[in-house]
Amino acid sequence: MSFAESYVEIDGCKVRLRRGGRGEPLLFLHGASGAPAILPFMESLARRFDVLVPEHPGWGKSDEPEWLENIHDVAYFYLDFLEHLGLSGVTLVGSSMGGWIAMELAVRDTARLKSLVLVSPAGVAAPGVQAADIFLMSPEELVRNLFVDPKLAEARLAMPEDVDASLKNRHTTARLAWEPRLHDPHLPKWLHRIDVPVKIVWGKQDRILPVGLCDELKRLMPEAQVHILDNCGHLPQVEKAKELVDIICK
Repeated sequence: MSFAESYVEIDGCKVRLRRGGRGEPLLFLHGASGAPAILPFMESLARRFDVLVPEHPGWGKSDEPEWLENIHDVAYFYLDFLEHLGLSGVTLVGSSMGGWIAMELAVRDTARLKSLVLVSPAGVAAPGVQAADIFLMSPEELVRNLFVDPKLAEARLAMPEDVDASLKNRHTTARLAWEPRLHDPHLPKWLHRIDVPVKIVWGKQDRILPVGLCDELKRLMPEAQVHILDNCGHLPQVEKAKELVDIICK
């Protein structure tokens, strides 16, 4: 399934957008490492959905606007993005930091959403659960901690790296998630505002955001469906791609 690349300018910020497939719209919000390539799970989803994969403001080939100061700015940007493109009935899928953005968006306005799928999301802290400090890890160490299967880590490390894009991504991640680390202490009190179906997907062996955080999200959103994937780390979309696609498409 081929994806077309374009640039969309919203709020004075030009963002890179890959789009492919046909059907109801599905917006995928990537994590801290960005969205440098179209992955197989995205191609699978494009058989059922009109899949949109933007690069967030401040990441990859997208602009880094002056107004970008916190995670809330990204959430409001994507509300404007949905309006600008005239999208409705959207399945919103967010991975890691993208899951955090998805929740921040959804507590503000779900009018254009059909459902929410949170894949190992950041954004919420939990008593007794310590997330990894990704800012203290070397790029290689971070990659090795993303996966249970070391072959996947080796394959990722063997890929050519766009050094400038990687540094830009790390800079923007730090800008938005340095303090407090990878969560918004105000988000939990507003999660009850999310009034669309929610699915939470987590790798049981996640070494970046431990699965214990999933228990806290389930407590805060008791109606959410929870799917814990065994032999899976922080990126179910890579390590358990078929299972994730099946969960999204149910």
